Parts: sequence; C-alpha cells; structure tokens
Amino acid sequence: MKEILITNDDGFESKGLKKLLKMLKSKFKARITVVAPASEKSGSSHSITLTRPLRLVKIKENFYKLDDGTPTDCVYLALHALYKHRLPDLVISGINHGANISEDISYSGTCAGAMEAVLQGVPALALSQYFQKGELQEDLSFKNALKITYEVVNKILTGGFPLEKKEFINLNFPSARAKFKGLRVARAGKRVYNYKAYEHKNPRGFQYFWLASTGLEHESKQDTDIDLLLKGYAVMTPVMLDLTAYKRLETLKKWASFDLT
Repeated sequence: MKEILITNDDGFESKGLKKLLKMLKSKFKARITVVAPASEKSGSSHSITLTRPLRLVKIKENFYKLDDGTPTDCVYLALHALYKHRLPDLVISGINHGANISEDISYSGTCAGAMEAVLQGVPALALSQYFQKGELQEDLSFKNALKITYEVVNKILTGGFPLEKKEFINLNFPSARAKFKGLRVARAGKRVYNYKAYEHKNPRGFQYFWLASTGLEHESKQDTDIDLLLKGYAVMTPVMLDLTAYKRLETLKKWASFDLT
C-alpha cells in the first residue's frame, strides 16, 4: 500500500488540508498520515526548532498536530518518529490559502514542508490556492485544485516522480473567480516587493506593528509562474534546493583574488 504524508502551514484545522485529505481518501488506496502545526505558521520559511522539545498530539488515527511546530518540524519529526520501517512514497504540503510563487517560495512554510521532504529523500508537492483581493478565505473553492491534484498524485504514484533528488514540484492554482485556462509548467518569476509595516498603539499607548504585503506586484515578464497564475492558469514549477549562482562563480573568483600574503 502506498504511503502519503500531509502537512500544511495554515494549521491542522485548515480548510485546504481537510479538502485535500477527503479527496485523497476517496480516490486512492493509500495510508494517509497528517502531521500539521497546531497554529498557523505562514511565512515561517524553512525554520526548524532546535532549542526546545517538540510534542506530537494525536487527534485521531493517523492525524497529529505539532504544538508550536513549523511545517519543517512536522515533516522532519513525522519521517523520523512515525515511519519506522520505510519512508512514505510522497509528501504533500498544502493546500495553502494563498499563492506561493516567485521569490515568495523562500518565505513559504508550505514550500518548506516540501523542501524538508526532498532533503530527507522523499518526493514532494507544495500546493497553494491563490485568491483575489476581497475573496474571503473561508469561501475559497478548491474544485479545480483538487481535480488537478488528483491527476498529479495519480501520475506520481503510478509512474514515478519526474524530478531529481532534492527537487520538488511547486503547484499554484488560480483564483476561483478567474476563468480556468488549464495547467502550464513555468519558471518562477520575479516579484516587486512593497511590504508595509502598519503602526498602531494598544490601549496603554504601546507601539506595535503589523507586517503585510500590498499585493502581487511583479516584473511583467511573459510565461512566468506569476504571470500565468494571474491569467487563470494553474502553474507547476520545478524547484531545486541548490542555491548556487553558477553563472557568477567565475566573476566571484576574479573578484575575490585577494593578496593575503
């Protein structure tokens, strides 16, 4: 029997996780285990907890929450504590509430769950559902996301994972408000970051801030993940964990030719 591990940076009660779990159980004869954070960990990136112990809390059979853990913690701990004889065939991180595209991949707790899986030698998918401004998270439709996810998971389980070691698939689904145009494979685009720090004061006069983005501003290049997503396509991007800027190796060698004698 195939084994699938699920995590989700929106937490163990998120709608995207529940919808994904229900679909997988109905479509696949697989043993499915969920290990997700006890609370939302959006933007946690590839953070791992090394300064305090972690505790798995069993909610029901094959379903756990991790007290104050990150998606990386969830995958790392699940692979080492719950899989005694063999690793799962696939790790799925998602379905996230909101897109994870372009350089946002480096911030994403969703993508980090997939990153940790491939570091440990397990094929992985990161799934994210984009929603437009004014589109309430609680009203998100995952219809197209679930349909596409079924096809992708089925192809992986029956035909194998298409990428190399330490590479994962990052899959983003367009807003349900957009006319769905199909699935495309594309490279990651480039965001234009315009983050804000919104200043407030509490009733006692103490200053505090909310950090937030103002939208999906990006460089207007055709056929990138963000360009296609905003046009109504689901977009699949192969992501590798090797961050070396290979084209700059010779440049840096010349630049770093210091005389240290």
